[in-house]
Amino acid sequence: MRDSGSTTREAVLDIEGMTCASCVARVEKRLVAVDGVAAAVNLATESAHVSYPADLPEERLVQAVAQAGYTARIRPVHTRAHPDGGRVHEAEDAPGVTTLRTRLMVSTALAVPVVALGMVPAWQFPGWQWLSLVLAAPVVLWGGWPFHRATFANLRHGALTMDTLITMGTFAAFGWSLWALLFGSAGRWGIRHEVVLIGPVHDATSLVYFEVAAAVTVFLLLGRYIEQRSRRAAGAALRALGELTVPEVELVDGRTVPLETLRPGDVFVTRPGGTLATDGTVVDGRADVDESMLTGEAVPVAVVPGSSVTGGTIVHGGALSVRADAVGADTRLARIAQLVENAQMGKSRVQRLADRISAVFVPIVIALAVFTLIGWILAGGSVPEGFVAAVAVLIIACPCALGLATPVAILVGTGRGAQLGILVTGPDALENAQRIDTVVLDKTGTVTTGRMRVRRAVVAPGVDEARARRIAAALEAGSEHAVARALTLPDAPVVADFAAVPGRGVLGEVEGVRAFAGNAALAAAEGAQLPADLAAALEDSMGTNVIVGWADDDGRMHAAAVFELEDAVREDAAEAVAELSHGGMRVLLLTGDAEPIARRVAAEVGIGEVRAQVGPEGKLAAITQLKAEGRRVAMVGDGVNDAAALAASDLGIAMGAGTDAARHAGDITLTGSRLSQVGTALSLSRRVMSVIRGNLFWAFAYNVAALPLAASGLLNPMIAGAAMAFSSLFVVLNSLRLRSAR
Repeated sequence: MRDSGSTTREAVLDIEGMTCASCVARVEKRLVAVDGVAAAVNLATESAHVSYPADLPEERLVQAVAQAGYTARIRPVHTRAHPDGGRVHEAEDAPGVTTLRTRLMVSTALAVPVVALGMVPAWQFPGWQWLSLVLAAPVVLWGGWPFHRATFANLRHGALTMDTLITMGTFAAFGWSLWALLFGSAGRWGIRHEVVLIGPVHDATSLVYFEVAAAVTVFLLLGRYIEQRSRRAAGAALRALGELTVPEVELVDGRTVPLETLRPGDVFVTRPGGTLATDGTVVDGRADVDESMLTGEAVPVAVVPGSSVTGGTIVHGGALSVRADAVGADTRLARIAQLVENAQMGKSRVQRLADRISAVFVPIVIALAVFTLIGWILAGGSVPEGFVAAVAVLIIACPCALGLATPVAILVGTGRGAQLGILVTGPDALENAQRIDTVVLDKTGTVTTGRMRVRRAVVAPGVDEARARRIAAALEAGSEHAVARALTLPDAPVVADFAAVPGRGVLGEVEGVRAFAGNAALAAAEGAQLPADLAAALEDSMGTNVIVGWADDDGRMHAAAVFELEDAVREDAAEAVAELSHGGMRVLLLTGDAEPIARRVAAEVGIGEVRAQVGPEGKLAAITQLKAEGRRVAMVGDGVNDAAALAASDLGIAMGAGTDAARHAGDITLTGSRLSQVGTALSLSRRVMSVIRGNLFWAFAYNVAALPLAASGLLNPMIAGAAMAFSSLFVVLNSLRLRSAR
């Protein structure tokens, strides 16, 4: 539970017992019926994300779920801070999966001889039906108990679900067979029997269907077991984030303590090859840090004292002492995991439609099964023929695939995105991303790195460039300005009498002489004249300039060099722009910088359209204009001045190294520093939505095609059970293809 405002809170509920889309719809309906509650229930994650009034007891949420016929528990806050919600277990270790596997194995062993006896007349012997009864009974009653338990629990609350169809179908086949065996007109020991897999039942005296009840139960157990394992695999990316954490941490004083006891301000040690316990600042040591799992960056980042590091990343080449800055739910890893899980809990517009259909689907199917039986009798068919057709209708129509079509695809897709350094806020962002035709790029911090570098150096006649660089580095070493970092050197001399002149530059004594580094105003204030070469360099410059000078033997200041600085273009910027253009995207550069600088950067990366000297209001106006022209616009930015444009665009993409305002306004956040992730994000979104559409199409098409076959008697219940299980498996396997998306 956490506050999301002064009057509302948010909580995550872990829900047990949901099996299909109609279950999801029922739980959601009960939760939102509570005053002030908004809920999104997800079958794939078996959880609900709930927003509720701050004065509402959490127990009321649990009660609402119980009223729907399911059990729920509030996920503890410390568990929610864990990147996988506290569910890091192997599939076989989960209690529900182990029980299901046991039921499947035992039921299969019992059902095989039942099916063999029913299908191979040569193996039948006097009284074989009684052996079939003895073997089939535990399969139907014990093996199928997970379905029956859910059915009875839901019936107590007036709910009809997928499990209702399974229970009705298997109980009908088993009950009819038991009645026929005990009281059938063909005689207790002389009942004739045949099995027809596809096509009408031609023998009206084929009254015993124990193998149907047993085989259908086994097929459904197999489908449910594979489904659970596949859904487990679908969440692998989120669990991988969870596995980045360490259970214990070594403090700088040598003590080893549990991670949950670590507090901000504590200093801990990470050895080479070790995992950083939490977010912090390096206080001692130098090393390379592998951030690939969080950012998708393959190249390790060099860190030194003062560098910020992220929990879950791996240290190479040295030991680090780190001061913890954030712990638990406040870490970057936990926030990323929360974003991923929130996205996985959401629903696309098309899935919400499927849920509404599924909510009324089960009653319609039950009515259709009754009409099928009545129709067969009225049409002159036998009761057994009508009965088999009705059972097939009940079995084939289970809407499990509809419930899994969207959430499993989103689960896999957003998890894969997290592995690639792409965080998606939810299904709406995925739907919007697939329709984008225009990409607007900010310049500083987006197309460029936001870090200044020396583009060229111009020195006065007789001046040693190396000395000019050394003096500039010494002066700038004491400055925090972004310009200063471009001029610093690791072996710069020590500066004395340092002074910063706001808005102009810095002064100090270096190697025994008075020196300065700054703009033209500072040079003029120091009485330094600019030689013609330096004046020409300033005139031609399209970047930021730093004038460096020092005093001669007479104490007079002279301008010795001009360093022209530029914001370095990202290494992959040109490739990223080319990829977007080849994909049919219109690409624009939108920046507050001067026109010459903007056009130089645009030309370097291959952008043809440039709008320069545009402030925050101008960026917002540009996005609004493009949308008015009918364009579907994605805005990519990183700064506070981009926040309004990010929020107004159809799809806001925030660079992960940018400001909090930009990240909060964006629909997608790129945790790495590669512009090529923009194209990857759009491509991944299109693939996820394509898979969702394919899943829903086949789930609907399966029911539309199969129900008439079942009602007409052309589909045996055993085949119906296998087909129903396969439909769910198909949806999951189709979604798992996204695990290899790039």
